[in-house]
Amino acid sequence: MTVQFVFWYWWVLAIVLLGIEIMTAGFFFVWMSVAAVLTGFLALIMPFLTLNAQLFIFAVLSMVSVVLWKRYMNKHPIVTDHPHLNQRGAQYIGRTFTLIEAIENGQGRVKVDDSRWRVEGEDCPQGATVKVVAVDGTVFKVIRVN
Repeated sequence: MTVQFVFWYWWVLAIVLLGIEIMTAGFFFVWMSVAAVLTGFLALIMPFLTLNAQLFIFAVLSMVSVVLWKRYMNKHPIVTDHPHLNQRGAQYIGRTFTLIEAIENGQGRVKVDDSRWRVEGEDCPQGATVKVVAVDGTVFKVIRVN
């Protein structure tokens, strides 16, 4: 007994994949949905395609559409007015702060607004002014400012 996979099954799958896309973050399932729609159209105009051929076409179209989207996004990144959103430390690069704990053996602390940040850099006394040049996780990389 062979299973007859009708073209509109692919369109139902496309709708299901769009539903998954709506419920999840990202932009991945929409491209699989596009592949399902295209596979459905191919199955409509070529009803002699076997289920294996249709699955192969769907898999190839899914991979191609995702890869093409990734390439497009790498060449045309989304421009935002909040480039450091969810990167709290990155917004402090270039700013200067006063050490609340001396940098000894390469480590110290600064107070930024209502929080304290660990800093790494050349040894400096408490009260020295330092400039943030980079951020590694939750640690500021600093240089001394005279």
